[in-house]
Amino acid sequence: MKNHDSITQADQKLALAIKQLQKWCLPATPINYAVSYEYINDKNATLTALINQQLSSEKPLDNFFLDEVYRQILLGGDQFRDEIISDIDNVIEQVKISSKKSSQQAEQFITDVDKHSESLYSQDHQQIKQALLSIHKASRNFKLQQEKLNLQLQQSKVQTVTLKNELQEIRKEIYLDPLTGLYNRKALNKHIEDWIKQDPKKNLAAIVINVDQLQQVTEKFGGLISDVLLAKIANKVTSYVGESGLPVRSSGDEFTILLPEIDSLAASEIAEKIRQGVERLRFVSSKTGIRLPKMTISLAVNTFDLTKNVHSAINQTRALITKMQQSSQYNQIAVAS
Repeated sequence: MKNHDSITQADQKLALAIKQLQKWCLPATPINYAVSYEYINDKNATLTALINQQLSSEKPLDNFFLDEVYRQILLGGDQFRDEIISDIDNVIEQVKISSKKSSQQAEQFITDVDKHSESLYSQDHQQIKQALLSIHKASRNFKLQQEKLNLQLQQSKVQTVTLKNELQEIRKEIYLDPLTGLYNRKALNKHIEDWIKQDPKKNLAAIVINVDQLQQVTEKFGGLISDVLLAKIANKVTSYVGESGLPVRSSGDEFTILLPEIDSLAASEIAEKIRQGVERLRFVSSKTGIRLPKMTISLAVNTFDLTKNVHSAINQTRALITKMQQSSQYNQIAVAS
């Protein structure tokens, strides 16, 4: 067993993991159970910290969150990334060796030519002939060596292309939400770190978007239908975000958009366009022709700079939506003062 527990210990932890899921009001799916077991085992600091942070925020634990934790922390992605990095190091080393050999061979060829070129000015025809033969031999050897190195470089190029494609797939797996194609929270944290390195005082606008009553749609039509609706809404949301913006699926029914160097007025205008765009969406089942319910979203806008804790600022923005929904005010835009 991964944690080297005895059968008795494993049984005890199994029962505790099930109780923990019940406390979180989550079903005992294999993924949920695996995360819960790791949580009550309390040996994975990263997993424990993520869950505790979520519990202390405004958003409850849900299947989406535990699935994200499972994929990012428990699937062994680090080992796979280490293998890719090792392959990249090997390719780089091969290119370095080939470049060094090419340089050495070029120097040797120049040395050989210089050595025999003096004989070309001799009055001795035999000496001139021998010098030309030596230069020709050196030239031929240099050409063969360069052809061999070029072949090695071509092989390295093919490996590089393959690795580039693999890295692209890894980035998708690490940083993208598989359902919506939006960035996930790991990507959110990475972008925040990069922005802080670039400019610790960079201004950001945050738009938090909550899909209204998604749970009721799931209960009535099933998870597959709600996933399709959510993916279409995500696609519409993305269409209003520029290349510099960061659209994130931050929870099961929530998106967060971070917009660098955008003021509150511009962010509010973008939020309104998103709200209207989603409101115009119409959903019809391709199999049955049944018209599905029109979906609405509630939004909140906040602006701040990176000297503040970004996650706290997002939580404050999220709290505005929670307050609206508690008052049964849906499909609205709240702006932080």
